[in-house]
Amino acid sequence: MSDYQEYLLEREQIHRMFEKGYFIKDVQENLSGALLKFEKPGTETETLHIKTADARKYFSNLILQQRQNV
Repeated sequence: MSDYQEYLLEREQIHRMFEKGYFIKDVQENLSGALLKFEKPGTETETLHIKTADARKYFSNLILQQRQNV
């Protein structure tokens, strides 16, 4: 799979989480990417492993938007 196609897949996974009502609660960076911890109002949490640099830049912008909307 090309880097671009992997980015599109990861971006779609992030969008699905927002569509389900989740928001980004925590980010843990490591050498193999980033672990995004999503939380739904209440107690539900989900984690996504984001590997591509483009997807990491993308969710960084989403976090900034999320903070502005609070």
